[in-house]
Amino acid sequence: MNLTISGHHLEVTPALRQYVTTKLGRIARHFDQVVDIRVLLSVDNIKDKDHRQKAECNIHVKGKEIYAESTHADLYAAVDELADKLDRQVLRYKDKVQEHHHLPLKRELG
Repeated sequence: MNLTISGHHLEVTPALRQYVTTKLGRIARHFDQVVDIRVLLSVDNIKDKDHRQKAECNIHVKGKEIYAESTHADLYAAVDELADKLDRQVLRYKDKVQEHHHLPLKRELG
């Protein structure tokens, strides 16, 4: 798994990098076909102070791209919310893939 963390109008500190890595490690544990994860952390200059910190993530899994974003007043809270959103999407995709591969054969009665 390749993890890229970058910042826009923000310096990505080692503590922040470690926090994002820990939170997104949960996704790799749930689904082992994750190829690439790209995270963009940014601070926007908008008037609404509750949504200035933004975390975005693109995950490339085998056969699909998964995207999520989250905004919050606190960047760590935005990362938490982002990890929850991504976890739900990855688990839904994993269930969909497993159901597709394990469909029982329909036999016609007659």
